[in-house]
Amino acid sequence: MNYSLTILEMAVIALGLGLLLLDLWTPAEQKRQLGYVAATALGFVLLFSFSSLVDSGAAATAFNGMYVQDDLALFFKRFFLLAAILVLVMSVEFADCIPTGISEFYALILFALSGMMVAASTNDFSLLFVAVELITVTFYVLTSFQRSRLASLEAGVKYLILGALSSAFMVFGIALVFGTTGKLNFTELAGVAAQFSADKVFLLGLLLVLVGLGFKIAAFPFQIWAPDVYQGSPAPTTAFLAVGSKAAGFVLLLRVLFGAVPEVTAQWTRLLIAISAATILYGNLCAIPQRNLKRLLGYSSIANAGYMLLGVAALSHTGQSALLFYLGGYLFTVLAAFTVICLVMRRMEGEDISALAGLNQRSPFLAVTMTLAMVSLAGIPPLAGFFGKFLLLKAAVEQGAPNHAYYWLVALAVVGVVISLYYYFGVVRAIYWSKHPADLSPIEISTPIKVSLCFCVLGMFVLGLFPGVVVNAAANAVATLKF
Repeated sequence: MNYSLTILEMAVIALGLGLLLLDLWTPAEQKRQLGYVAATALGFVLLFSFSSLVDSGAAATAFNGMYVQDDLALFFKRFFLLAAILVLVMSVEFADCIPTGISEFYALILFALSGMMVAASTNDFSLLFVAVELITVTFYVLTSFQRSRLASLEAGVKYLILGALSSAFMVFGIALVFGTTGKLNFTELAGVAAQFSADKVFLLGLLLVLVGLGFKIAAFPFQIWAPDVYQGSPAPTTAFLAVGSKAAGFVLLLRVLFGAVPEVTAQWTRLLIAISAATILYGNLCAIPQRNLKRLLGYSSIANAGYMLLGVAALSHTGQSALLFYLGGYLFTVLAAFTVICLVMRRMEGEDISALAGLNQRSPFLAVTMTLAMVSLAGIPPLAGFFGKFLLLKAAVEQGAPNHAYYWLVALAVVGVVISLYYYFGVVRAIYWSKHPADLSPIEISTPIKVSLCFCVLGMFVLGLFPGVVVNAAANAVATLKF
């Protein structure tokens, strides 16, 4: 068995355990700095992922084919590592809101990261379940980590109950798939799935698996947890949940639909179109009346899951690569927004949009960053969000000739973009044109946060103006998938 393929995951787990040990000898007043240590170490792991020892250019498997290291896995592992680095830097700024256990908070982020990286290489239903549970269980703790805040505890309980329910559906679905086919490995299942494409028990099992994955990506009708959990969780947790957990759900969705059962997926075109349309419409309409900024971004996350499902519903390599590109732009955009929220609202219980009033006077840099994040989420050129949505809509339009339902889906997606302009620019209006700001004191920004935010802003512009490198990387990553 080629255990060396798991070197990135082992490095992250070792770093998490080492951080817990280092905490024993670190003075209390310096514990928050361990976040920078973890972020720096992850930076080296990210650089190492580009070495020939990891990226040999050919797909390889381990654990009897349960684990696969290919271009798709490496794309997502680098994505998760970058997201974790930015979240750890954000967590250091948030450390004063966590009176005890900040080192454990950092370590849990690393353990969640290891689960996401395992998810990227999943090629077997048993490993899929292990990866999902490793991610979900760590987030149970991270969402409720501010034990002194009732909202945080409530978020943790809701996520625990609904997460356990989704896991139950997934396990039952996996059992039905295994019971009918005798296969758990995706490669082996792909060879026999066509024989069971009319088996109702087999199809029910796959649908139940999709229920579990739909919970991870917050797709309709499995999205009910997202707004409450986003609102109640600590800002760094919400950011990592919005970016990392969602991306992990999508890579597993791609592995299952296009790696394990592509013939069955081809029969589910209408179902995928319907879920995408409902998710876009629900997320955008429910975001309109929201005043809590994190809750608004929770509904925005649901809408964005709908846009990403356009790439899945397109049933093509163009759609799959567009999904990966959109996730890249989404990473920079969402983490920039949550970093600003962390700095401006970390001591505010309500996190109302009105708290952004006068931000352009308190910190022009933060005001511009938040504005660019909202503009990118709205899909306005020349930022990453525009080109990402363009690629997804293009992939769906290309499928419209044989199936006119795609045209209706694209039309609804465009309507969703128009609706989103209202609530995204409501945030911008609060920053620059709100009257009577309650606080005009300047906001101090540490150097690591400045670097992090500049990196996010640069990422939004580079992916919007020069998308070629990421588009090509995404196209190479999905080449191993069907369609």
